[in-house]
Order: sequence, then C-alpha cells, then structure tokens
Amino acid sequence: MATTTKRRLSLKDVLTDGRIALMLPLGFSSGLPFLLVFSTLSTWLREAGISLTIIGLMSWVGLAYSFKFLWAPIVDRYDVPVLARLLGRRRGWMALAQLGVMAALLGMAVTGPTVSLPLTIVSAVMIAFFSATQDVVIDGWRIDAAPTERQGMMAASLQLGYRLALLCAGAGALYIADLVNWPAAYLSMAALMGVGLVGTLLAPRIDEVRVRDNPPFSQAIVEPVADLFQRKRMMLIPILALVACYRLPDFMAGIMANPLYIDLGFSKADIASISKLYGVWIGIVGAFGGGLALTRLGLWWTLLIGASLAAGSNVMFSWLAAGHATITGLTLTISIDNFAQGFAGAALIAYMSGLTSPGFAATQYALLSSLYALPGKLIGGASGAIVDAYGYPLLFTGTAALGIPLAILCLVVRRDTMETVRQKEEAEAREASASMAVGSRA
Repeated sequence: MATTTKRRLSLKDVLTDGRIALMLPLGFSSGLPFLLVFSTLSTWLREAGISLTIIGLMSWVGLAYSFKFLWAPIVDRYDVPVLARLLGRRRGWMALAQLGVMAALLGMAVTGPTVSLPLTIVSAVMIAFFSATQDVVIDGWRIDAAPTERQGMMAASLQLGYRLALLCAGAGALYIADLVNWPAAYLSMAALMGVGLVGTLLAPRIDEVRVRDNPPFSQAIVEPVADLFQRKRMMLIPILALVACYRLPDFMAGIMANPLYIDLGFSKADIASISKLYGVWIGIVGAFGGGLALTRLGLWWTLLIGASLAAGSNVMFSWLAAGHATITGLTLTISIDNFAQGFAGAALIAYMSGLTSPGFAATQYALLSSLYALPGKLIGGASGAIVDAYGYPLLFTGTAALGIPLAILCLVVRRDTMETVRQKEEAEAREASASMAVGSRA
C-alpha cells in the first residue's frame, strides 16, 4: 500500500500564509448572498403578505447552486473581456460575479415584494446565478493557489468567513430591517459584498504560475463523470442517491422555518438574536463536532450519525408548533437543529471530497455539490403547499422520517466508504510523487 508522510502545519505556517488569510474575505463574499435569497428573503416575503405557496416556490431560485456545474467549464476555459487582462482569468471571473451580486442586491432593494414581486423574483434569480458562479471560481482559485497539504486550512478559513457572512445576512439583515426597513437591509448587504471584491484584488494572480490543462469543452465534462463510473460502477447508484438526499430534510425544513417563527408570533428581533446570531455559532460548534467525530470515529460512522441527527432534529419544529412557542422552546429547537446541521454538513463535505480523484477533484466536487442540493430545491418548493394543506407539524414530522431511508443508504455504502478512504490516501500519494517527478525534470 502506498503511504505518504505529511508535514503538519505549524501555527507560524498558518499565520504567515497570506493565501489562507485571503480565504476569509472570499469566504465572506461566498456566504453573504446565500441567506438573502432563502430564509432572510422568505421572512421579508411573509411579512409583506406573500402566500406560503409562493414563498416555497421562490426557493427554486436556488437551483442555480445545483446547476452550476453546467457553466463551470465555461468559467474554467474562457476569459472575461478586459477583466481577465487586468486581473487574470480566475480573479476576472471573481470580480465579475461579485459585481453581479452587488447589482442584483441593489435591484432587490429598489423593487422588493411590496413594489413588484416579478422584479423581486428576477433579482433573486440573478443573485443566485452570480453567487453560484462566484463559488465555482473561488473553489478553482483555492485549488490552484495552494498544494494539497494546505487545502485543509484554506477550506477552514473559507468556512469561517462564510459563517461570519451568514451572521450578517441573517441576524444583521433582520436587525436592519427591524430598525430601518427591508430596502436598507439589502442596500447594506450590497455594500458588504465589497469585502469580497477587496479580497479578489488582493489575491495573487496565479494564472501564469500554474500550468493549466485546456482540454476540449466536451472532454472537460465527460472525463470526470466517466472516472466516477469506472471507479464505482454499480455502487455509484446508491452513492449518488445518498449524496442527493443526505441534506433533503434540512432543505425542506429550512424553507419553512422562518415563516413558522413569524406565524407563531416571534418578532424579527427574536428571530435575529436566536436563529441568526446564536444559531450560527451553534452551527459552527456542530461543524467542529463533525470534524472531531471524523478523526475519532471515522468517515462512515460520522456519516451515519450526521444523517440521523439532521433528519431527527426536525421533530423539534413540530414540537415547537404544537404549543411550545416560547423563547425557551425556540432556543432549544434552534440549538438542536443547528448543531445537527453543522455536524451533518461536515460529514457530507468529507464524504464528497473522498469520492473525487486527484486529477478531477475540482470538477467532480462541483458535480457532487450540485447534486446534493438539487432534490432539496425541487421538492422543497412544494413545502409551502404542504403546510397550507396539512399544517406545519406534518411537514416537519415527515422530513424527520426521511432519516430512516438515509440510514439504510449509509449501510449500503459502508464497505465502499471504507475502501474509498484507503484508495484516496493511495491516490494522493501517487499524485504527490508525480508532481515531484515533474518538478525534478523541470
């Protein structure tokens, strides 16, 4: 079996590596638009008197995050006019995507559901599209900018920036909306996108430094998919089913969570303080808990526990709706749900990363990350109609029951998961050896 010796990163390595520090503003820019087209927007829509059915359907604007793999090869192969010449291919696309998000947020602030719901929908679609494009570019820059042994800290720094952005787009936007109004909240969020733009301008230009393959456009899509089929064969079916459905309970419940809080009589300040401020930090604790479980229990056990926790935690929303609409009940519900979401998110990221091949890691991860969100977006669009017809308790109890088939899928892929970990270690060792050989010949 191939083995590799990896030098552990010291605190000095982390503190002196500018690439790791730059992932903070880039992660912030990546995370800021997300809630502004999901839960924060759903709160604005509900307060404006928009029906739950329409709010549920509005979640479909997030399909851009699921279909981003379709235009990822364009971002990877072609230059943005003018910007690419000034900033390089990666940073040119980053700047374009960030400016696009800013413009769409301004459009959302000017229109809003009380002025024009159709224009609000158009603005939301544009925010999601440019945000998904930005995610593709940032992932590409991260992979190109640092060697494998630095990717863990690069991703950790990005996640911290992402979580801080969730605080701003969640609690921050709600506080501003409560103190001023909703247009002011979205104007403020547009200004905060400047944080990512500064990060883009400060990021080193890497296009001339790294030698990048430039395969035909069709090959850039076909080869990564073919590699997955060749390695996993028929086992790929339950693997893809698990990836696609793993976060389905979270997506379906998350769309209706804020409307539930509003309908139960909680104020925007209560929602901001407990759900969007306190809850985000509990989610971070859950993510670290998932990371610790990965080191102590292994990938498969962490994956199984994450699936069970994330689905089972939705029972708390039914409990909240069934006569426990107090600040204590809201705090307990959000504590359990956000910890479970953070834990499950860490488990799924580790699992999807392990499924990739070193030669196709970026493209395959984009495909898998698009897949995992797709069913939730499609089915989640009907969540409002379910609540209108049957009430909140049935929706949340039903999503909790999805934990049973998810646990079965985890059992089906158990042996392959353990083999995947072993093969990933061997593949990374071979990739490192090949890179060293190329460097020696150069």
